[in-house]
Amino acid sequence: MSTARVEPIAPEPSHHQIVRRTVEACRLAKEAAAAAAEGIATGSNSLLNSLRQRERELDTLDMEIDTAVTNAITEVEPAQARELLACMKFMIGLERIGDLLLSFANSAQAAAGRIDSEDTRDLTRMATILEKMLTDCADAFSTRDVSQAVDVLRADSEMDRLRNLIFLRHIENPENIARQGSLQVIFMTQSLERAGDHAKNLAEEVCHVVSGHTVRHVLMAYDKPVEQMFIDYLRKREQH
Repeated sequence: MSTARVEPIAPEPSHHQIVRRTVEACRLAKEAAAAAAEGIATGSNSLLNSLRQRERELDTLDMEIDTAVTNAITEVEPAQARELLACMKFMIGLERIGDLLLSFANSAQAAAGRIDSEDTRDLTRMATILEKMLTDCADAFSTRDVSQAVDVLRADSEMDRLRNLIFLRHIENPENIARQGSLQVIFMTQSLERAGDHAKNLAEEVCHVVSGHTVRHVLMAYDKPVEQMFIDYLRKREQH
């Protein structure tokens, strides 16, 4: 698996450089989600350990872009200023996603060998969905593609569904099946679900940057409620 390297940001970067680096940060977070998915699926400690370095790189980018935006925002036109503010919001969300994925990795290692196949399957699926959400966020922000941002909003419903399935198994446990590592599994599930919420916030920010409206107005333009879009998403997924 390739690993994005974070190079020091150039002194007094231009507006376009800051936007580009923000997209790179989003793709770094996507790689972290991919490492989490493969790490839990295979039980690879090396992949789970790699999340610590990615979290540090996202922290570094967060600080650098915050400084760069502060210096650049008074020198640009209003439309560019709105993009720079979006970069700051993106980095706040991405830094938090990095923290949550590191927490996921720590819980996975604490529960090593005690996670059953159902939980492994659903946690892998959640991390894979998060990877796709972050890929779409990066592409949507880079190309100003609102439809791709809407795909991220749609995918968040599947994250919630998987969270509910895992919670049902471990908290309500209607079959009264003895389960191991429940506390760690619940922590891991919460970390991924919250990371998905942050990815959803990024998609909402893309909608705002591109349209100048809140996500509610964008969805009205698509003339479909979120629930219907999720049904369409599931149908599309079944076709592939």
